[in-house]
Amino acid sequence: MRLWVLLMGMLLSASLAGAAPAKNTTAAKSEAKTSSPKVSPTGKSATKNASPAKKTVSAKQGGSKPRSKTDAQIDEQKNALKKLESDLAKKRQELTMLETEERGVLNTISLLDQNLNQTRTYLGELAKSEKMLEKAIRKLSADIDSLDCKIADRKEVMKKRIRTLYVNGRSSEAKVLYGLLTQEGNPERQVYWVHHILNQDREEIDYLQDLIQERDEKKQQEQSHLADLKNLQSKKAVEEKGLVSQMTGQEKMLKSLKQDQNMQRQALKEFEQNQKTMLALIKKLEERRKKEIEEARKAEAARKAREKVSKDKKGKTPPPKVSKPKVAVAESVKGPKCTPLEGDVISQYGLQEHPVLHIMTRNLGVEIRGKRGASVRAAAAGTVVMVSEIDGRGPSVIIEHDGGTYSVYGHLKTIRVHEGKEVRNCEEIGIVGDVASLNGIKLYFQVSEGTQTVDPLQWLKTK
Repeated sequence: MRLWVLLMGMLLSASLAGAAPAKNTTAAKSEAKTSSPKVSPTGKSATKNASPAKKTVSAKQGGSKPRSKTDAQIDEQKNALKKLESDLAKKRQELTMLETEERGVLNTISLLDQNLNQTRTYLGELAKSEKMLEKAIRKLSADIDSLDCKIADRKEVMKKRIRTLYVNGRSSEAKVLYGLLTQEGNPERQVYWVHHILNQDREEIDYLQDLIQERDEKKQQEQSHLADLKNLQSKKAVEEKGLVSQMTGQEKMLKSLKQDQNMQRQALKEFEQNQKTMLALIKKLEERRKKEIEEARKAEAARKAREKVSKDKKGKTPPPKVSKPKVAVAESVKGPKCTPLEGDVISQYGLQEHPVLHIMTRNLGVEIRGKRGASVRAAAAGTVVMVSEIDGRGPSVIIEHDGGTYSVYGHLKTIRVHEGKEVRNCEEIGIVGDVASLNGIKLYFQVSEGTQTVDPLQWLKTK
């Protein structure tokens, strides 16, 4: 009896003082896995109901769990949606203001088209987010089911353990402990197994609690994702309805434009004014180029005159007469050229029917259909002489090439060059967009030799 009381006291003291070292000593646990069989509370070798404490969820030992790749992707997608929502709200506000100010047919059609394109993009991102959330929810649901099975298994093990304790009492464990302490062998291993038996129940309970905690966390994530999914689906339904409404409004406006001669005249007047603005810009650039050449010629002549005076004073024979440098005449750029954007040409150079307005117009350049995010490249080496917003062309870049040839790139979403920058042939200068476009994402590409426009497609073919 005294022996039993002594061992029970040792059992209680060891469970209080020795639990922490045994639980946190990974080396001892590793040794037990590789070299010694587990001992059950009854003293027999046991594998069936062995404690799974070594599989304890690492959240308690290692702090907070690292975020999964799926969660990071969902957060990144949320940020992208917020930016799209902000841009879309600005465009819609701009369209509302434009409608009240009645600033013109072309501007209204352009903004309507930009809103349609941005709405389609937003719907695409909403659908992408929807799929990501649905995938995450399916994964969480499978994880929760798996954890439910593990929890049920551990609870069954705990029931058997309680039943064994009820039938046999703690005396059977005391006998095992006494045997371990009195038998000959490695003292360190004996101490380890004493700690192992004393902590077995505690580890079993900790493991069960970790499983339940992990399940609760995943359940909360699942509920959060379900709420986000419901919100996304609601937004998507509203945007799809709004898209149909916008398309109907644009169709009505284009239909009325075809039938209303006053609107056609107004649209044609705006179109021609935009063309005149474009030609005036090129003329201004060409005048500036010629002025710079003339100033350089005068400076060179003055320098040579000073040299002549200096030589005459020294009594030397004056140098032969220097002919005046001629002003460079605009001519087609020699050498390799680069197609500025890969895509179908939707509007040709010269006189033709406008694809949206359905009225005869004379195009100064060509229009190339683009894909969202596609790069626009310099058609030939040269110097960026203008980066500006141009009526009817939106954000644009003008590059001056040798001999007074100019290439124009309009409807850019992003511009990656600045005035004065030297660009190489095929160097990226921006990203194609739909700003000031009447029919979606496209590049306006124009080439002028001096102040005379030429067919850009033919110009690209010249060597």
